[in-house]
Amino acid sequence: MKVTRILASTLAATLLTAAALAAQRASRVQNPKPPTSHRPATMSHPTTAPNTPRPMSFKGIANKLGTTPDMLEGAYQTALAANAKLTRGQFVAANVLAKNLGDKNPAITTQAILDGLKSGKSIGQTLQALGVKANDAHDAQRAANREIQQSQKDSTD
Repeated sequence: MKVTRILASTLAATLLTAAALAAQRASRVQNPKPPTSHRPATMSHPTTAPNTPRPMSFKGIANKLGTTPDMLEGAYQTALAANAKLTRGQFVAANVLAKNLGDKNPAITTQAILDGLKSGKSIGQTLQALGVKANDAHDAQRAANREIQQSQKDSTD
């Protein structure tokens, strides 16, 4: 008799413990904890305003190309409408390269370079397709990049 009572008590305790654990698990599944963050909730240092892109101007390069920033901006918007992947840098480079190389090779125009970019070619590939040797195309691009950088420095002074 005593053994039966001990077994019954042990079985009842085991079942109660199992039921309590199951209930506890069910409550955890229903109310999951939010993921813990490794960042502090408050920042101890002041934050700065988010970086907002400053509007770019064609002011410096427009002087070098002998035009106005507004005319260059309008031409850029027109070119951008024709080629959505065109970047501002590619547009400026195309204009500088056309100015620098157009006297030696009349086939090199801003529009010809922009058309090459639109077809998926790089500026170097476009210049080569227009008859410029690979080394000369590379040198022309480097010179154009230097001119562009210098014009940006000049416009900020």
